[in-house]
Amino acid sequence: MARECCLCGKKTASGFKIKRRGMAKKKGGVGKRITGRTRRKFKPNIQKVRAVVNNGVKTIKVCARCISSGKVTKVA
Repeated sequence: MARECCLCGKKTASGFKIKRRGMAKKKGGVGKRITGRTRRKFKPNIQKVRAVVNNGVKTIKVCARCISSGKVTKVA
């Protein structure tokens, strides 16, 4: 099973880590320059939770946002 939320479908996304140098224009510089871009991954905060699913108890992988918003009913 992949790193993916069972409820909202949130999963790993890819993007860039951007390196900048220089001083910002509002601070009196000539502006920030991008000197490097490297690939990176944005991983969601996935937790294993014992929850009530279809009147039974099941362990599911859920993101932290779904847990805190109350979409999951935890087993006491």
